Amino acid sequence: MPMWSIGELSKRVGVKVPTIRYYEETGLIEPPERSSGNQRRYGRQAMERLAFIRHARDLGLGIDAIRSLIELSGHPEKPCEAADSIAREHLIEVRERIARLQRLEHELQRIVDSCDSGAV
Repeated sequence: MPMWSIGELSKRVGVKVPTIRYYEETGLIEPPERSSGNQRRYGRQAMERLAFIRHARDLGLGIDAIRSLIELSGHPEKPCEAADSIAREHLIEVRERIARLQRLEHELQRIVDSCDSGAV
């Protein structure tokens, strides 16, 4: 099974080394095995978990929501109400963000239109 140092894992997944250490300290990823020289060695499972976390963060999910989803993934027998709740909360946040961006878009368009006519 392939094993990677923290630097190699960082490059493979696109997550900075301090962020990987933070995720490890907060329990989002399991503490890795250590080499004889006490170097962290990460396997495929850690890489997949880290890729999931990165993707979830890119989508705007907070650490607590990600932690809940990770915990739920370890218990597939549980009903999906908790995951549904997380998704609904995130959907509300996304819709609010879209509304703010649309207001910003309208304001920026107003400025552009005003500048086109020679006045701000």
